[in-house]
Amino acid sequence: MARFTRIEVVLSMKECGIVPVFYHPNPEVCWEVVYACYKAGVRVFEFTNRGDNAHKVFDKVMENVISLAPDMKMGVGSVVDDYTASLYIQNGADFIVSPILNAEIAKRCNRRKVAWMPGCGSASEISYAEELGAEVVKIFPGLQVGGPEFVKAVKAPMPWSSIMPTGGVQPKFDELQEWFKAGVHCVGLGSQLLDKSMIEFGDYEALTQHIQKVFVMAQEARGVKQPLLG
Repeated sequence: MARFTRIEVVLSMKECGIVPVFYHPNPEVCWEVVYACYKAGVRVFEFTNRGDNAHKVFDKVMENVISLAPDMKMGVGSVVDDYTASLYIQNGADFIVSPILNAEIAKRCNRRKVAWMPGCGSASEISYAEELGAEVVKIFPGLQVGGPEFVKAVKAPMPWSSIMPTGGVQPKFDELQEWFKAGVHCVGLGSQLLDKSMIEFGDYEALTQHIQKVFVMAQEARGVKQPLLG
């Protein structure tokens, strides 16, 4: 079962500003990337449900998270049906992220009081997701849907909406600042944050430093002068 409440997950997303998004078929590699994020100060992570038997990789990673990175909120992304959501919730996922809006996933998550972030591409979908209980909604693909201008336009009539763009977000100060000024809750970062070459060469110390640099940059971009590093 989830180790953290929905509110704790949502607050961590807000405090961190960034949500790393990653998957690798090798559980050892996955764990090293999660741990690099943890050492960099990040306290929320989205494991991507891709590849055969991805749930078995997640199980292995969670064993290390529980003992070595106990404050890390572990979520699972790319979930497109309620059965998959149930599987990961049973295996300890703290939140579920989906590229689509699926009411059945909402029911499964709400029944267990697990945070759910559905993918939305319009104000109507965002409103419906909130009606179904989503505290944070994901816009995906963030840049293609409309970028910061889309967020700004949605929040004008719906200022209560908490939005997380994923897809096309670049870890550059000016671009991050534009997203945060538009009013995003946090941003999802995949390959732009988790450098492929560093991972391939197993240089996790360099990866940790890179993630920490982006983490601090995101904090400054959203107006936090002295971010606390974990």
